Amino acid sequence: MPIVFDPGKEGLEKVLRDYQIEALRVVWANAERGVTSREVWESVKKALEGIKTISRASIINFLNTMCDDGILRYKEETCKGGMRRKYFPALDEEGFKKYIARTVIESLLRDFPEQTLEAIKEAMESHPELAERLKGLL
Repeated sequence: MPIVFDPGKEGLEKVLRDYQIEALRVVWANAERGVTSREVWESVKKALEGIKTISRASIINFLNTMCDDGILRYKEETCKGGMRRKYFPALDEEGFKKYIARTVIESLLRDFPEQTLEAIKEAMESHPELAERLKGLL
């Protein structure tokens, strides 16, 4: 999924639409048993009731894109109508946030290496407590 980063938004809304956030939350909440696209769609539809409607095809496309990107995984199973996918997290919420941060930083480093390093240095100077934590990680 091409990541569209909107720094004016808060939290996961920086990179995802409301229905996508809800869909991931459903998968994360059911990590052990997995969920079908129908279960995700019904839950998202209920969560966004009165705000907006979302098609099941949009949910399926999003879930499959998340699988392609390694954020979710699936198992196929036999059901009454043939085959269906059950979706499971490959990354939990914290892992997903790290994936987003890494993807954005790597893209900036690739396209604007010097400016990105300078910006990171300036950001660390503005947040000394984070600079100390970063030193500990390195």
